Amino acid sequence: MARQILHEEKSHARVTRVATYARVSTANNGQDPTMQTRELDEYCERRDWKIVGEYVDSGISGAKDSRPELNKLMADAHRRRFDAVVVWRFDRFARSVSHLLRALENFKALGIEFVSLSEQVDTSTPTGKMVFTVLGAVAELERSLIAERVKAGLRNARAKGKHLGRPRVVVDATRIGALRAHGRSWREIVAETGNTQRCA
Repeated sequence: MARQILHEEKSHARVTRVATYARVSTANNGQDPTMQTRELDEYCERRDWKIVGEYVDSGISGAKDSRPELNKLMADAHRRRFDAVVVWRFDRFARSVSHLLRALENFKALGIEFVSLSEQVDTSTPTGKMVFTVLGAVAELERSLIAERVKAGLRNARAKGKHLGRPRVVVDATRIGALRAHGRSWREIVAETGNTQRCA
């Protein structure tokens, strides 16, 4: 137990450099990221964490795959420029659960912690690690269910006599070989037989 407590204290102690991320969908409709960034700043100050990067996407929908500041944050994460990423809420950071989990898996591989203020998730704590594990299990279950539905659909299609996959290509190797032996070019052979596959 003492060893576990010591390990947790070290885990908390090593988080010193922090990146914060905030996002608002519409910059011209009264939305302002200041509220998010202020709360992020106050949180990091309470934990004695130094903010080394502040990334803010304004007027960008969370559904977009590419966001300039988020892209920059992920690039800097791979350069190990910070020890933790702090966001105001999951939906400000990720566009879906699967996107969130991929990002968290990347952070975990890089040794970077992740904190979401609104959901009170902190992967540097045992509880936060547990939440991440549960989210991963749910996503894995979802993938398994999707795969099973696809397999069931294929079985049903076969039962109805439908042919699945690419159409078979029939190659008359004997004829192609004979034409080749008579000095015909591959272009001429393709034109005559309709085959696009060469045979030695």
